[in-house]
Amino acid sequence: MTLAKNGSPSPGSPGTTRAAAVIGTLCVLAAAWLLLITTRDELAEGHDFRAAATCAPNDQGDDCLRTAPARIDRTRVVSGRKTPMYWLYVTEVDGPSTRTRIDGGPQEPPRARKGAHVEVTYWRGQIRFVDFGTTRRYTNADPRDDYRFVSASGLGLAFYGTLALWGSYWMSWRSWTSLRAYPWQAALPAGGGLALTLLGMAAPFVTDGIGPALRLVALGTIVVLLLSLALAPLLRRRQAGDDTVTLTPCPPLKEKVFPGRVMGGTPYADSGGGFLVAGPAYLASTPDPTGSAYRREIPHTLTPVRVRPPYRTDPAGRPDHGGRALVLECEDNGEDVLVVTHRKHIPMILGALQHPRPEAR
Repeated sequence: MTLAKNGSPSPGSPGTTRAAAVIGTLCVLAAAWLLLITTRDELAEGHDFRAAATCAPNDQGDDCLRTAPARIDRTRVVSGRKTPMYWLYVTEVDGPSTRTRIDGGPQEPPRARKGAHVEVTYWRGQIRFVDFGTTRRYTNADPRDDYRFVSASGLGLAFYGTLALWGSYWMSWRSWTSLRAYPWQAALPAGGGLALTLLGMAAPFVTDGIGPALRLVALGTIVVLLLSLALAPLLRRRQAGDDTVTLTPCPPLKEKVFPGRVMGGTPYADSGGGFLVAGPAYLASTPDPTGSAYRREIPHTLTPVRVRPPYRTDPAGRPDHGGRALVLECEDNGEDVLVVTHRKHIPMILGALQHPRPEAR
């Protein structure tokens, strides 16, 4: 068919390839900064806080834990958050007034009552925890777990950037191996890369320390590689040879409207409306999601040729339907036509096209 020759830029086009390379490089650089510099600093600060000793009397140094008695002036709930948090306003005895943020609500135990006496502990100029009698609540300035978010971001960006760089390489040098828009050679590394990206983002939060997080990521990487090596031969055999998809026509018993496009140079090809109407013995394209207006009925001269997966050389605007699209190649008096929709609707379209239809409606 000649229609696919005049298509949109394929996934291997220079613009897409350069964009993937730039995104991948930026992600890897950002990951290196977060993992090698920012995470190290956060870990060092958390270690210093754990090792800090109580300040000696009259010692106002920042590197020791200075505890001061205080009175609660008021509380204010932080709005617009899924997880509850509140500001605690306190005034030290014979000292300044200040505030700090604490996770939870002021009514949760230990209750933060106005006028109640508490003890606030400073480290390096910030309140790190508050003692409500016998109960201690750490504030949002607690640095012990600050490395988690930073390292999770770094690990996620590292894997995502590597995936983007692989995509750039594959589109530049390997995309010729298949016409498919979603070949296994690209889909398998993409699936593994996304799985490792999610694992990298989760690892620091489900482990106790950066060392265990890195070991978990390393183990996950080995598992993903082994699974990929096991799946590659199966996917290669599955996509080898003729990629024609065999489906049984299912003539529609009543009219149904669904997303899809008719693409080609014929008068009834849609101009981006994006909906198809299938009914007993007829098929039409329309921009109306209800299917009642601006129909372009497809004539009986349209002949189905075969059903296939989407190609990267298909025309611009071909819908993907979440990666579940199929393409029905057709001919109409020598003109090439593509009908693209979700795979579950293709049998209905085949039924509508193959069902005997009158010459005119």
